[in-house]
Amino acid sequence: MKNSLKAIDPVETVSNSGSARAPAQTLGDLAPEIAGRAAGHDKTDQFVADNYALLRNAGLFEAGVPVELGGGGASVSELCEMLRLLGRSCGSTALAFAMHTHQVAVPAWRWRHQPDVRAKVEPLLRRISAEQLVLLSSGGSDWIEGSGEAQRVDGGYRITARKVFTSGAPAGDLLMTGAVCENPDGSRSVVHFGLPMKAPEVSLIDTWQVLGMRGTGSQDVRIEGFFVPDSAVALIRPAGEWHPLFQIIATVAFPLIYSAYLGIAENARDTAVAIARKKKPDQFALALAGRMDTALAAARMAHRAMVDTAESGTASAETVNDVMIGRSLVGQNAIRTVELAMELAGGSGFYRKTGLERCFRDIQAARYHPMQSGHQELYAGSMALGEPITKVF
Repeated sequence: MKNSLKAIDPVETVSNSGSARAPAQTLGDLAPEIAGRAAGHDKTDQFVADNYALLRNAGLFEAGVPVELGGGGASVSELCEMLRLLGRSCGSTALAFAMHTHQVAVPAWRWRHQPDVRAKVEPLLRRISAEQLVLLSSGGSDWIEGSGEAQRVDGGYRITARKVFTSGAPAGDLLMTGAVCENPDGSRSVVHFGLPMKAPEVSLIDTWQVLGMRGTGSQDVRIEGFFVPDSAVALIRPAGEWHPLFQIIATVAFPLIYSAYLGIAENARDTAVAIARKKKPDQFALALAGRMDTALAAARMAHRAMVDTAESGTASAETVNDVMIGRSLVGQNAIRTVELAMELAGGSGFYRKTGLERCFRDIQAARYHPMQSGHQELYAGSMALGEPITKVF
């Protein structure tokens, strides 16, 4: 089992993009420095700004932009390996960076697989590459239902909202978000747009004092009367039901996000093994180690299936189901891996200096991304029995 666990070290990955080095290899050079800062960021609730600077200088913010548009051309699989390695070093940096990375990967996926929308997504992708823009996501906080108010005015919409869990907010340039518009016929629509974070109508509220992932800077974003012209609206969709764009987002984004949690679980496993090897293991320690590695293998297998689905070139209700089943399996088994790592390490794992208790706190965030267990099970069951899934999210 030891050999199989080590066999997929991302540092050895060969790039599929034609570049000399895969993003994970570049990240490998930075990993020791990032890992060395992790405890400090966690202790102070400080955003991982210095790690973001390292990632920016290494060209990783544009890694997912197609080569033809000035980026690194990395595939979803390559980006996942990068985030997995980053999760082994610092969970907060990995999760915050995953939120930017998936906001790049989604338009890049559309550019590659939907030629009819290339003209729509290409300007943003070129800007990410040329300006090293940092994208933020509000998807987890308002998801399919939407949140905030989009009031219809002459020439556009006036936005008033408060977006929570905005990871990376202190460093963000553009928040990819939406707000809900009440239509004259009583229906509700979600208006999607990019919000410049330096606009005077936008402010941060420092609410991020939490159990784990303390360095992600996931502050609330307050929007007070920001005007979005009609020309800047990316999409208008019905509120509270699945849209084809969200099938793409669900299919592509969640393998990336859960790469961070897989990396945290791997870090916890290796830390616990190093501690346990310092004394002769009894049969109970051997059994704990076996259960831990079995849980980690299950998380890896489920994650590989998520990545394969994302790289299939299709997005549908079926791919959403596959990815969300994987999301549940990765989350459950990553959490279980860290729990068993804490037990295998014994009392040593209770000390902050080992880093295990930080892994234990950080991994808990895997519970909260869409679709949480109840909705995921309802979605999968509805698919199995041929029932509608349009409003299951």
